[in-house]
This record gives sequence, structure tokens and C-alpha cells, in this order.
Amino acid sequence: MKLRAGDSWLPAPDYGRHLATRSTGVSINLLVTDVAAAVGFQCDVLGAEAVYQDVDFAALAGFGSEWCVHADHTYDRHPMAGVIRNLDGRGAGVELRVYGCDPDAAERRARDAGHTVLAGALDKPHGLRESYLLDRDGYCWVPSVPVGAGSRDG
Repeated sequence: MKLRAGDSWLPAPDYGRHLATRSTGVSINLLVTDVAAAVGFQCDVLGAEAVYQDVDFAALAGFGSEWCVHADHTYDRHPMAGVIRNLDGRGAGVELRVYGCDPDAAERRARDAGHTVLAGALDKPHGLRESYLLDRDGYCWVPSVPVGAGSRDG
């Protein structure tokens, strides 16, 4: 459930495509209990730049990378909601996004290897096709490509 009043700074599909076409490799989306506190730490302690911030979401940049944070309450209908609920510590709330990795092929390989598929590959409203895969340590990896992109993974 979003708490932000009014429109977001950038339509979600545009921001998703921006991240996937501008970035390569791994990106981070942190689930946090308080966006303002998380942004404060990342900017004040780490030296990141807050590109955008509201009560639900923040986009940050620094160190040649871009990443974002989402408030826990925005994930009420998300596959990660059950994973982060009632956790003491936030490491389990981390999504490790890998842009350019075909989510269908990665899902297939994860199933073949006996890993947990939290959510199979789907086209999402934010403009990406993605799946949610848990490794043996419980880290959630999210292979992602822009909706309509062909397989980028051999």
C-alpha cells in the first residue's frame, strides 16, 4: 500500500526501463522500515546522492551505480512480503537484481538445481520481465530484462 500523495516523480515503467538500459550487472533494492532514515544513512554516512525521495520510495546514486529503497508497506502484495515480515535484521529483505539476465532461463536453471522459485518470470507493470529466485543462503536474486526484450542469457 503506497502512502505517497500525488504522482510519483517518474512513471514506474519509465524508471524500470531506465535502470535496465543504463545499468549492467547487479543493482540493489533495499526494503526498509523507514525511507527517510535509510536515505539519511546512505547519503550522510556513505556519501550517496538522493535522486528522488518520498515516504514510499527513494532513488539513490553514487559510486557509478544507481539503486533504490522501498518502504516495507509498499510490498504488501509483493512476493517478498512474507519473507521480510517479522524479521529482526534486514539482510533477508534484499533483492539482488541482475539486469540483462534472462528471467525465464534463470528460473528454469534454478528449478533444475532444486532452488526455491519465489515467483516465476512475469512481465511487471514497471516495465521489466523478472523472476524471484532464492539461493541456498536465502538471498533473493531477481534476473530482469525490459519487457519484450529477447533472451540475453545463453
